[in-house]
Amino acid sequence: MSFPDPIEVFRTEAAELLEQIEAGLLDLNVNLGDKDQVDAVFRGLHTLKGSGAMFGFEALAAFTHHCETAFDRVRKGEVPATQALVTAVLDAKDHMRALVETPNGDHEARGEHLLASLRQAVDGSETGHASTTAAGPALTLYKIRFSLPQNAMANGTNPLPLLDELRDLGECRITADRSAIPALDQLFPTDLHISWTVELLSAQPRSAIEDVFIFVMDEMELAIETQEPDAPASTPAVASAAPAPQAAPEASVAEPVRAVVPAIAVPASTPADAKPSKAAENVRVPAEKLDELMDRVGELVIAQSRLSQLAGGSGDLQLRAVSEDVERLSGELRDTMMVLRMVPVTHLFSRFRRLVHDLAHETGKTIELITEGETTEVDKSVIERLADPLVHLVRNSCDHGLEPPEERLAAGKDKAGHILLSARQQGGEVIITIKDDGRGINKDRVRAKAEASGLIPANASLSDQDLYQLIFQPGFSTAQTVTNLSGRGVGMDVVKRTIDALRGTINVVSHPGQGSEISLAIPLTLAIIDGLLVRVGSGRYVIPLSAVEECLELSIEEDMRSRGRSFISLRDSLVPFIRLRDLFRTGTKPDPFQKVVVISTGSERVGLVVDQIIGDHQTVIKAMSKLHHDVATFSGATILGDGDVALILDVGHLVSEGQQQEAHLRAAG
Repeated sequence: MSFPDPIEVFRTEAAELLEQIEAGLLDLNVNLGDKDQVDAVFRGLHTLKGSGAMFGFEALAAFTHHCETAFDRVRKGEVPATQALVTAVLDAKDHMRALVETPNGDHEARGEHLLASLRQAVDGSETGHASTTAAGPALTLYKIRFSLPQNAMANGTNPLPLLDELRDLGECRITADRSAIPALDQLFPTDLHISWTVELLSAQPRSAIEDVFIFVMDEMELAIETQEPDAPASTPAVASAAPAPQAAPEASVAEPVRAVVPAIAVPASTPADAKPSKAAENVRVPAEKLDELMDRVGELVIAQSRLSQLAGGSGDLQLRAVSEDVERLSGELRDTMMVLRMVPVTHLFSRFRRLVHDLAHETGKTIELITEGETTEVDKSVIERLADPLVHLVRNSCDHGLEPPEERLAAGKDKAGHILLSARQQGGEVIITIKDDGRGINKDRVRAKAEASGLIPANASLSDQDLYQLIFQPGFSTAQTVTNLSGRGVGMDVVKRTIDALRGTINVVSHPGQGSEISLAIPLTLAIIDGLLVRVGSGRYVIPLSAVEECLELSIEEDMRSRGRSFISLRDSLVPFIRLRDLFRTGTKPDPFQKVVVISTGSERVGLVVDQIIGDHQTVIKAMSKLHHDVATFSGATILGDGDVALILDVGHLVSEGQQQEAHLRAAG
């Protein structure tokens, strides 16, 4: 049995902590007075520092300590939270990530520069503390007794960093109580039997000591006494949410009690025998394992399809019963597997808060990012491949779309530009929209650039949508100058190629002076889909079931009447249709009663004429070979139960083909 590398486990947890710290900083930047976010960032930095020291990332722990100290001062009200401080810690967070990924790299110069920026952000915001510092803070003598649970070290808690943090608070004298250590033959190396007594002389308040134990207080025993350095007697004080127990007058030592975290303290009215609710349990699984399991499920679906076909041609009732059970179980397993692979787009959207924050500083613009539909779920492989296209689109909106503040004010707009990033599910697709309220796309400039580049002939008749699609051509850019953000004409080309590879479509809408909206329609999953199996000539094809609206019958008479116009009347509207037999050049005669499968993407519809509708089919998507990557009619292939290969139709391409055919016919008429 193989065990995970603890260093890799730490790196995974550190990445999550850094994401939480970044999210907290960005939330704090919106509301600098939010104490909850200050506490959240402090806890994240504190945990990262402690974990880093535990796993040997000393440089990370030392660097993070300075950021933690800065937020500790904000938390205690010594200095206010400022945008300069947030920006400095955001930059420091990037450095922490580098220290996690390459701990042996040369990071010293960069770290010193960031710490100088951090000190400037903190010291520059100090007001009203000079007199207190000049007079000198009052010192307090604390006597601290604490013991951790016996299994603390086995659970990952190291007491030595706790003692180091106490030393950072002032002068310390530490005494270890080893009286509870058992005999050698009864000693387990992972058990902790030592308790400590610490005499601390510090100007820090009692809360600073409690903060040292903030993440272990729910299980440990902690007692704190306070007294003035010159006072003859001590005043007992116990770190507990409950009232202190009665003690004899001559007692000078606080009775140890089990400390309670206030956030989860049980109210006095709660029955003593009430059981706490069970926390949700999670298991970390590498993404590669999920991909491997998805492949196995796909093979199972193919084998189940073959078994169903064999059982259907057999008269054995027991075989049919077993086939039905296997079909039911494989379907449930497939659905469960799909749910495991689905992740909310909030994991994707959260990345752009930092991007917009940095772009606002770089461009000198005031930009607000609004997100909607963060709970919409998409296959994890789709999420991973959408990151780069969305980065290009958001950067393009910030640089090209939104105007500078003075230009916006002159146009009667708000000083702050707005970018809306939204997601919604529509059938078997997820629609991701990037919308801004900027200047819009200049159609005349796009046309002039396209004509100059030879992409279109001069004075060509193009719809707005066809014209906007030209911005996705390789090397196409209308920027007057090349900047760090844009102007080289490569970003939008990346968007187009990636969305095409995902079998998605791009729709662009723009209004001069009001802004632009780019919508990406992406399949929910790239692994297994429900499909409609049809026959055209002697070949079989799969149409994604999520795109199918309805099926109609097309008789020979109707087929002959529609020759030359290729329209079918559907509830008082004309729907163009494509004869797949002609498109695929089957060379066969049509069946007596052909079928029309009406498919749609968004508001556009088109009919596909097929010879036979075979039925529903669980489709395991297999990628096309590199020799067929430019065949736009098909988006993939699948293996049928009898071992034959069926091609999967690209719905978006066929709908676009049908709409173009309709436009040509209307223009000719």
